[in-house]
Amino acid sequence: MSSGAAEEAFRARAPAIRVEAVSSEYSARAAELAESLKLPLAGEGEVEAQFALQVGEKGLQLVALLSDDARARPVRADFVSGGAAYRRRHGGGVRQMIAKAAGLAPGIRPSVLDATAGLGRDAFVLASLGCAVTLVERQAIVAALLEDGLERARENAETAPIVARMRFLRGDAIPLMRGWRGPPPQVVYLDPMFPPRAKAARVKKEMRFFRRLADDGDVSVLLEAALALASHRVVVKRPRKAPPIDGVPPKYAVEGRSSRFDVYSIRSLSKAA
Repeated sequence: MSSGAAEEAFRARAPAIRVEAVSSEYSARAAELAESLKLPLAGEGEVEAQFALQVGEKGLQLVALLSDDARARPVRADFVSGGAAYRRRHGGGVRQMIAKAAGLAPGIRPSVLDATAGLGRDAFVLASLGCAVTLVERQAIVAALLEDGLERARENAETAPIVARMRFLRGDAIPLMRGWRGPPPQVVYLDPMFPPRAKAARVKKEMRFFRRLADDGDVSVLLEAALALASHRVVVKRPRKAPPIDGVPPKYAVEGRSSRFDVYSIRSLSKAA
C-alpha cells in the first residue's frame, strides 16, 4: 500500500478531529492548518468531533472533547519544558537505557534514524547526548505536533543546539528506508506503538487517546527494512514482557522496569566507525 493510500485508509477509521484557534489572533494559522491537514475548521458550520487540534500561544496541542478521555492532559510535543527539560538536565546521560541500546560510549555518537518518531521524545534524548538524528513520522496530525515542537525548540537558547542535530522527514518510513540515498544511518531506532495492555486503566489517559492516532503499519516489515538499511544496529523499544517482533531475533536486550530495548547488532560501533 502506498503512503497516500495508507493515509486515506487511516482517515477512514480515525477519530473525528477538528482544528480550532484558542483566540482570534490564531484564526489565520488555524485555517491554514485545517486546509493543509484536510480537517474541518471549528466555526465553519456544525463540526462534531471527538478531538480538537488547537492553535494557541503554546503552539499546537491535541485535546479530547468527549467521553472519559476529556480529562486527559493535552498532547503536545514539548522539548523546552516539563519532562523533556527535566530529563535533559537530570536524565543520567549515557547511562540511560536508550543510550546504552544505541551504543553510545566515550567517543561514540552514532548517526540515528528514528523511523517511528511520534512526538520525538526519544530522538530528542539521543540528540541531546550528541547524536545526529533523522526523524520520520507518517501520521499527518502527529507530524504537525512534532514539527511545531521542533520549531518552538529552535527558538529557545537551551534547546536550539540540540534541535540543530535533528532533521525531520514526513512520510512512510518503509519506502523511505528502502529508497534511502546517501550514507546509511549507523543506528535505526523503532518504537512502534505498544500493544494494548490487559489493564488499560494503567495507561495514561493522554496516551490512550493518542494511541488512536498511531499507525505504524506492519512492524515486521518495518523491522526488515530497518535491518536492510542500518550499517551497525537496529534498536526496537518494546514492553518488557512483550515478545520480540516477528522475524530475525534480537542479539540481546537492555531491560528496565516496564520496557526494554531489543538490539539487533550488525557490526560493532567504534570511534572510527
